[in-house]
Amino acid sequence: MSKVKIGKSQVETVPLGLGTNKVGGHNLFSNLSESDGLETVHAALKSGIQLLDTAFIYGKGRSEELIGEVIANFPREQVIIADKAAHDFSSGEMVLNNNPQFLKQSVDDALKRLKTDYIDIFYIHFPDKETPKSEAVGALQELREAGKIRAIGISNFSFEQTQEANQDGYVDVIENYYSLIHRDEEEKLFPYLRDAGISFVPYFPLESGLLTGKFNKDTTFAESDPRSKDAKFNGEAFQKTIKNIDTIRPIAQKHHVDVLQVVLAWYLANPDLTAVIPGARNAGQIPGIVHALDVKLSKEEYDLIDRTFTNR
Repeated sequence: MSKVKIGKSQVETVPLGLGTNKVGGHNLFSNLSESDGLETVHAALKSGIQLLDTAFIYGKGRSEELIGEVIANFPREQVIIADKAAHDFSSGEMVLNNNPQFLKQSVDDALKRLKTDYIDIFYIHFPDKETPKSEAVGALQELREAGKIRAIGISNFSFEQTQEANQDGYVDVIENYYSLIHRDEEEKLFPYLRDAGISFVPYFPLESGLLTGKFNKDTTFAESDPRSKDAKFNGEAFQKTIKNIDTIRPIAQKHHVDVLQVVLAWYLANPDLTAVIPGARNAGQIPGIVHALDVKLSKEEYDLIDRTFTNR
């Protein structure tokens, strides 16, 4: 599989990765099985996926620990670990913290949980309100110079915060919310990233299953399902997305795949995206994700999907 480079760093990875918030993320999801999580990560690496995207807040370190168990069985250079931190519970309450000392300690703690001596990409997970952004990134630069991380990332930073964070040119990659139905970053952020040589990795690319094609216009959600209270899954917004997905179905049929693979193929073909990190709850979902690498959209197909979801 061809590889992509992360910003100006020396980190290279297959562009299809795995989001691991369902691996040990007991504080985020109910009824998670740790054995399923271990098997999912193992299946992903066996299938050729390299990029594992985790964070401290995914189970307050448990996702990192489970990933550490799995990667011990693989050559370390074949695994690209992206990790994140900003959530500080030391006061007894959760606060966002970008203090340089906190970030340095977070990396040291993550290395222990992952049982490795370096992290390929380390993101500041969320900006705090106090720490100057360039000062926080400067701490990560010191960690890079020390060999503890290989690439510097920021996540959930606004356009203005990104500019401030990158004033010394240290930022390699940004991970923000972006999908076919949430494209706010295209207006200001993407042109800046192109000029600055910064990579972009979107999270929530499948919108909690909404963009997989498994729902139709008559789908409803139980009151106990969080999606029943999510505007994306209700009313006019939901019906509009379903209608747009129906436009994709003939493309999927032509390629003998599902909507899921076509959507992921669109992300993989998008020149403003460096990698895409769909999540999976169990190992059985991995082959369907990896199959997206076999889908090569024509320019006409790519443009049709693009126009449909931007109503151009």
